[in-house]
Amino acid sequence: MGGQWLGEGMPPSNLQCFLDCTTPTVDTHILPKTNGRLPADAWHHAEMDSVEYFNLSDLWEQYYEWSAYGAGATVQLPGGERVVQYYVPYLSGMQLFTNKVLTASRSFGEDNGMDFWSDDEDNEKMSRSWSSTSDESLFNCDVVWPNRKRPGHLSFEFFEVGSPYGRVPFIDKVYELSQGFPGLTLLKSADLSPVSWMSVAWYPIYHIPYQRSVKDLSACFLTYHTISSSFQDYGLETMTNDCCHPVADGKQNGHMDKKSNTVSLPPFGLAAHKVHGSLWTNPMTGDHRKMDFLFSAADSWLKQLGVQHHDFNFFITHPM
Repeated sequence: MGGQWLGEGMPPSNLQCFLDCTTPTVDTHILPKTNGRLPADAWHHAEMDSVEYFNLSDLWEQYYEWSAYGAGATVQLPGGERVVQYYVPYLSGMQLFTNKVLTASRSFGEDNGMDFWSDDEDNEKMSRSWSSTSDESLFNCDVVWPNRKRPGHLSFEFFEVGSPYGRVPFIDKVYELSQGFPGLTLLKSADLSPVSWMSVAWYPIYHIPYQRSVKDLSACFLTYHTISSSFQDYGLETMTNDCCHPVADGKQNGHMDKKSNTVSLPPFGLAAHKVHGSLWTNPMTGDHRKMDFLFSAADSWLKQLGVQHHDFNFFITHPM
């Protein structure tokens, strides 16, 4: 219910409109088996004849115009007037896990330029973080990765720790980081394990037509997205309920459209900052429930991975 445009006379979901307008849709390709087997570097299931994947470079390109001009989301104000609020995306955090060690395995952010864990440290630390997670968590590791297999080698990690005012937009940061880790533009989603993810920080820049002193339009958001082909196979909807499915355009989380050969990557988690009143949490649209659910999903995801996400921690300690 919360993911739908409601009936006549009911207000639209401002939160869902924001989520729809900031969801990337990427062209997909088919990776066939070679001599009855998939390429060794593809993260796959044995029973698959092929894997549908997308190039990470194509995913980043979805943020090109948003980085330059902002992504516009239609917002209905309490008085009934509608404005288009524009948001600029910034890369907030990312972890890429692969099924083999890449030659340029690096960590960026607070420990910029330093090599991350060795293989043994990686496996041991990840094993501890998964095994210590409650089975009652929202995102259960048995669903994400059956039989408690390793989530893979952490080949790349980045967490933004700088002030929002000193950051460069998403696309610029990705290409800056790719200079030290070319895999950011060379890898395919099929190369990544199901727990590979990224977080995007969305900060408002302007709205049209201009409205004076509408505090809720200063809200900022963190969206969390999976970026692995394998994750689509499990179906993110198995770990969510119907309040989380963006169905305004017929798409579900991680939905691959076979007809158009595309995949949409709606966020599975969300955090918000400077949310006042009910503009983004209108109980009539189910947005309050949706916001709580997506926040819990993000919190659970980070805890299971043993991650300290700087922006997430700031958002929860400075909600207003």
